Amino acid sequence: MMRYKIVVKREVEDDLKKLTKAQKILVFKQFKKLESSPQLGVQLGNRAGFDLSGLRKLYVDKKKIRIVYRIYEERIVVEVIAVGKREDMKVYAEANRRVKGE
Repeated sequence: MMRYKIVVKREVEDDLKKLTKAQKILVFKQFKKLESSPQLGVQLGNRAGFDLSGLRKLYVDKKKIRIVYRIYEERIVVEVIAVGKREDMKVYAEANRRVKGE
C-alpha cells in the first residue's frame, strides 16, 4: 500500500493553536488516514466566491472543523493548507489566501 507524505503549511501550526487538545488529536487522526487514503476528502470547487478547485476538505469533530488540503500525486504528497472552523467560511478564505499567495 502506498503511503503519502503529509506536508503541513507553516501557517497551519497557527491554525492548530486555536483548537482544543481533543480537536487536535482528532485532526492528527485524520492526517493519519490521509497518508493511506488521500481521496477521502470531498473536492472543493467554488466555495463562497473562492475558487478552491484542486483542493479537498475533510471533516473533523462532527463537522465542526475542516482540513483543507491538496494532493500531489506525482510526489506522493498531501499538503495541508488550512485547518479551522467553518464559521463565516473563514477556513476557505484562509485556504484561498494561502494558495494564491504561493
